[in-house]
Amino acid sequence: MRRQDARTLSADAQEALRYRALEAVRSGISQTEAAVRFGVARGTVARWMKRVRQGGARALAQRKRGRPKGASRLVGWQAAVIVRAITDRTPDQLKMPFVLWTREAVRDLVAAKFQVRVSLMTIGRWLKRWGFTPQKPVRRAWEQNRKAVQRWRKETYPGIRRQAKRDGAEIHWGDEMGMRSDHQAGRSYGRRGQTPVIPGTGQRFGCNLISTVTNRGTLRFMVFHGRFSAHVLLAFLHRLIRSARRTVYVILDRHPVHRSVTVQKWLARRTAHIRLFWLPPYSPELNPDENLNNDVKANAVGRRRPTDRRDMMADVRGYLRSTQKQPHIVKQYFHAPTVQYAMD
Repeated sequence: MRRQDARTLSADAQEALRYRALEAVRSGISQTEAAVRFGVARGTVARWMKRVRQGGARALAQRKRGRPKGASRLVGWQAAVIVRAITDRTPDQLKMPFVLWTREAVRDLVAAKFQVRVSLMTIGRWLKRWGFTPQKPVRRAWEQNRKAVQRWRKETYPGIRRQAKRDGAEIHWGDEMGMRSDHQAGRSYGRRGQTPVIPGTGQRFGCNLISTVTNRGTLRFMVFHGRFSAHVLLAFLHRLIRSARRTVYVILDRHPVHRSVTVQKWLARRTAHIRLFWLPPYSPELNPDENLNNDVKANAVGRRRPTDRRDMMADVRGYLRSTQKQPHIVKQYFHAPTVQYAMD
């Protein structure tokens, strides 16, 4: 017959077992015999007897088990200070030797502010309780003017939208990007410890893309190679006007080419057909066309292996033409939290 492990007993039964073992040892039997009789280890009986010698028989009484509910070594206002610091600052802004908020960084912050030292596991529990999860951070330029961004969201862009409605114009969000043949995205399965090898050309080449998207699912693009210049931009804008059935409003960043004298003179002669507007400086996250760029880099470039520039440009054009025929995909570029304001 299999003997029951005493650790599976209820707390009350374990307390009774300890007192019975104590009575047995006091009656004259050895600790070894008591261990055999009651189905516990000899060392367990020895620990019980030590507790009795130090604190009397009361030391064998049942104790409250488990981690106390709501136990924390930070009081409410202290936790609020830590949460506010994580939300509003980065570690280096607080003169800490970290860039990202990791468990180690939070642990050191707690120790520095309140002289409370806890394990990383405890920090992890606190972060979960406070509603924090590990995420890939978004890079944002120090030079960005937050007031200008707020003004763009609340005043400037709503004004552009109202003006476009009065003029019967279509709002396009535009951008340019460069692509390289050695760019790689995604992962590939391989045996543990053996990095998969993907064969490809050792030559380096690239091409460029200029594109616009609308929240109605329209995509316009031009793939080219060579330097981005006013001539290239005007060629694209000319195509854009020709393909549109109404006035076009184009929102771009503040690239020098976009604001060049050549472009401004060209626009001045076509005010009935096209107008350009500028995003706040250092604010690419406000532009939905950035999501198209990320899509193209990840799926049209990063997951394919072109043999030369012509092959690469054909891959990019093919991917964009396929996307162009699926307006619902283009509309999804406006679903990201930072550009949802442009969905209407």
